[in-house]
Amino acid sequence: MKKILLAAAVLAVAGIAVSAHHETVLPAKISKEEIAGRIFERPDMTETTHGSNTTLDVTTLLSSDKKFASGMYRSGKVRAEITEPYGVDEFMYFIEGGVTLTSSDGSKQVIDAGEAVTIPKEWTGIWDTDGYTKIWVIYSEDGSGL
Repeated sequence: MKKILLAAAVLAVAGIAVSAHHETVLPAKISKEEIAGRIFERPDMTETTHGSNTTLDVTTLLSSDKKFASGMYRSGKVRAEITEPYGVDEFMYFIEGGVTLTSSDGSKQVIDAGEAVTIPKEWTGIWDTDGYTKIWVIYSEDGSGL
């Protein structure tokens, strides 16, 4: 019985030692307040200006292998012709505004607030918007584009 208690004590101490060196990983939540716009007040928000358009971007999660990420993004009016493949697989849920996606074959999809779209990394076409706020999720096999 003493051997069992000693073994249990050793395992318990070893478990404490292991857990002391293991960092806790938490889920990445976006609260209602953040979805309403407060997320763009975070200190890690990135603001980029392209001509007359300013974008705001917050990454809420970057996976440990750096191939998967999620966050929120806000953009003003943009019309961009994507002539090279999009490069990442991206799921987008539009909170405000929307986008018109005209694929290179001429087919058109309009995605409005409250709707979602997933763009495959091979997609080419025209991205046209008057502005939007979206939640995004991106997968990139080589980690580029995140």
